[in-house]
Amino acid sequence: MRSIVAVMRVMGLSDEAIARVSRLWGKSAARNGGRSHLLLGHLLDTAAVAEVMWERYLSAALRRRLEEISGGRGRVWFMWICGIHDCGKACPAFQAMDDVEAAPVRAAGLTWGRLPADRRQRWRHDVAGAALLRPRLVAEWGSAESAAWVWPLVAGHHGAFPSVQGLQPKHREAQGRGAAWAEAQRAVVDVFTRAVGFQDLAGARPVGMLNRAEQLGLSGLIVMADWIASDSEQFEGLTDARKISLAGARQRAEAAWRRLGMRGGWGALAVPGDRFAPLAERLKVNPRASQRELVEQAWSLPAPGLMVAEAPMGEGKTKAALAAAEVLAARFGLDGVFVAMPTQATSDPMYEQVLEWVRSFEPDLEAQVALLHGKRRFNPAWRQIWEHERTGPAGESDADDESALLDPFDVYGATEEDAEYGMPPWMSDGNHAPQEERDGPAQWFLGNKRGLLTAFAVGTVDHLLHAATRTRHVMLRFAGLYGKVVVIDEVHAADVYMRQFLLEALRWLGQARVPVVLLSATLPPAQRQAFVDAYLSGALSAADVHCAVPEPAGYPCVTVAYALNGTPVATSSREAVPSWRASTPTRIGWLPDIAEDGELIASAIEEEVAGGGVVLVVVNAVVRAQAIHQALMEKGFEGQVQLLHGRLCSAHRAHRTEECLRLLGPDPGEERPERMVVIATQLAEQSFDIDADLLITDLAPVDLLLQRIGRLHRHSGTRRPAAFSEPRVLVTGVAGGEGGRPRFLPASKAIYGEWALLRAAALVADAAGPLDAGTVRGDGWSIPADVPGLVAKAYGEAEVCPPHWGEGAARAVWQAKEQQREKNAEGFLLTRPREWGTPTLEGLHYAGSRAASEEDLDAVVRDGKRSVEAVIVRRSPEGYRAVDGTWVGVHGEVDDETAVGRLLGGTVRLPPRLAEAAEAELAPLPGWAGHPWLRYARALVLDDDGTAVLGKDRVGYDDVLGLVVERG
Repeated sequence: MRSIVAVMRVMGLSDEAIARVSRLWGKSAARNGGRSHLLLGHLLDTAAVAEVMWERYLSAALRRRLEEISGGRGRVWFMWICGIHDCGKACPAFQAMDDVEAAPVRAAGLTWGRLPADRRQRWRHDVAGAALLRPRLVAEWGSAESAAWVWPLVAGHHGAFPSVQGLQPKHREAQGRGAAWAEAQRAVVDVFTRAVGFQDLAGARPVGMLNRAEQLGLSGLIVMADWIASDSEQFEGLTDARKISLAGARQRAEAAWRRLGMRGGWGALAVPGDRFAPLAERLKVNPRASQRELVEQAWSLPAPGLMVAEAPMGEGKTKAALAAAEVLAARFGLDGVFVAMPTQATSDPMYEQVLEWVRSFEPDLEAQVALLHGKRRFNPAWRQIWEHERTGPAGESDADDESALLDPFDVYGATEEDAEYGMPPWMSDGNHAPQEERDGPAQWFLGNKRGLLTAFAVGTVDHLLHAATRTRHVMLRFAGLYGKVVVIDEVHAADVYMRQFLLEALRWLGQARVPVVLLSATLPPAQRQAFVDAYLSGALSAADVHCAVPEPAGYPCVTVAYALNGTPVATSSREAVPSWRASTPTRIGWLPDIAEDGELIASAIEEEVAGGGVVLVVVNAVVRAQAIHQALMEKGFEGQVQLLHGRLCSAHRAHRTEECLRLLGPDPGEERPERMVVIATQLAEQSFDIDADLLITDLAPVDLLLQRIGRLHRHSGTRRPAAFSEPRVLVTGVAGGEGGRPRFLPASKAIYGEWALLRAAALVADAAGPLDAGTVRGDGWSIPADVPGLVAKAYGEAEVCPPHWGEGAARAVWQAKEQQREKNAEGFLLTRPREWGTPTLEGLHYAGSRAASEEDLDAVVRDGKRSVEAVIVRRSPEGYRAVDGTWVGVHGEVDDETAVGRLLGGTVRLPPRLAEAAEAELAPLPGWAGHPWLRYARALVLDDDGTAVLGKDRVGYDDVLGLVVERG
């Protein structure tokens, strides 16, 4: 076991130089569990962690790329680039940060003068490392091009990539003056480089270059290795350089990896012997034609590419996508999958489906499946797998939670970087399992910003969009996508603002050779083309690539796009693919109503289900849903109505969703009720696998109307009353106006804009007859055969409305708003249009967003419509109670996990217009200060009358209706 001191002696360093280098510290005792750790020790620890990651975490595809660009030395080169990241700590600006640690450094002859006290002028060690390395790389590698893409990997390891102009310190003293500093800094780089296996720095020169997206993914893996090696509980500090060696670091890294329970995904995934075994044998489905088509296309792709699967609602697209993901991963050496869903509500059932799928490869892999959204602790499967070994609240943490339950600055543990960047110190919870190897999931992945790094993940699409924003630590998020197959379900659900981030993500994923599968039942042709062009722009590292997508032969269909030998290719299904069920005539009728009392809709429901039946009501506003519910209660529907909307607290929403799926899902058996009404907002629009006999829906854009119709007569074999033998839709939320021009609900206009609603009204009128004819039913639509044609008409150029409706003027307003929203997104996109051809990460974060929390990031990718969550608490004479009545103490204190869960079950998302008042007026209860799940949660305290004043409004929470807001 050759120590680092022995390496220095072999290299011919003087005793004086050895003494100086051996005093440089990397972790201070004050912030490293009470023991200092020398700089070279931390560099070797990080390199050793990287070596373990190479063996047990990196995908085969990434290992191949690193072998290519390093001339067959991929493992050692990966160790080197991960470990060299902190070489910039060998400068006065860092060494002076702790007086106790600085004393022996100065005593050894590494001195400095006065350093700037202003934090804004402080010389950061990540930038200092790049400033130290860059001139040496240019000189010793003899290649400015190689140096140009490597130095940003060092400069950006704390979350942001500076420009080359930023590599000059404002105070030269901060970088170090004189021969002693120059010798020590050179020695740190050379000694570390020799210790990991290169003869000298010149030997570490890469023979090739990663493209920019690959650099971003690699940068995230460097951060991951650094964070693991910075865990003081896993890596005890060493203060004697004679005890530091690569062999010792390897032992420490192996032990830490075992204790943390870390692992990757599939590893070497075998290529299926039968082309459709991933469907028939693993997913246990009798493959439908559309599912076979998607898997067949995955087999035929000559290179990683984009696949766009369009098929009717209920066709089985997600299972086909998982089967295709297995094929793509096996063929191209990928190690996991991320499935992106439009909402938290749609993520939960998908998580359980992916869990079952992953278990079919290896039962223990279930511990590598993450659920990424802020309410996951209310998912029973998640809690059983990820929280079963918790010993108390101190061990709780959550990855990328929108509710910001963790310290937003807690990114990797107790290190000097915290203090350097103005971050509060992090105190370990001391709750790591004492056994040598964990038998459960790696809790490390639950840390802030780490969720996507798990091998398999299901979560909201926001996590994908966050990886396309110019925000701090974006590289860590992108690393979680790099080496996976990415599946994006309900891709049409992204509005024009969110779509800019989706397109940006596709560009980066295309360049990183990440296969992507997009799923939709109602995708406008223009969006399909835009997705293809974005992915190919990335794959070809060129701006504004356009490759015309052939018109699909039918519906369902699959479009594939890839780059081969520098040429873009886009093809669609060459032959019509039959749907699994024949198209069914769906009768469409009007139910004109824009009143706020819900009375007309309740009366229609009462009439329709007099003889039994299941009705799904989908409306565009929470208050409208609440009004309909109240009107039904007055008509004697107690116990027969479920109300679902976004202003229910977490526990109520989860319970009601589960109940709807149990009673109305694919296999309800004898439990399907004789009479039931589900009243929902847009939550029921997609990936809500229930089967209704009748749909009553507010008018919405045609693609969304079709999605809602997808919940109608969804499952074969469902027993129905004779009155509902054919699917039927009543369209409401609209009324006749002057000259027959429709009038819309104000909420609908605010959400969708008038132009899309006018066109939807015109297309519905084609099927249902004129709006002023009441509930007269016309020929209706044939579903799913009419779906692609209706969507194409709705978003086409030709006018579809009667001339006196003023469609042209409405379109102009809509286009202006859409263009402005696109422009609004540009300032947050990871790359500006003019920079797409840039070959390195240098300057990537120039003028980037300072969003820190998940709430901030949500505002970035969701058009700034910031909303705030609060925990409903009821005040009582003796103290506080949770929303369900659980006692939580005089000051809100809780002492067991059951109470915490019940308390957090009262979390509710407030309307965006109340966000400002909530941020100003709501705070945690005093008793929450020491609890990691509660210390940042805002309490909405309801008085004896069950209400509270928030801003100018009075708000309350009703156990049935949810959050009720009375405008002030």
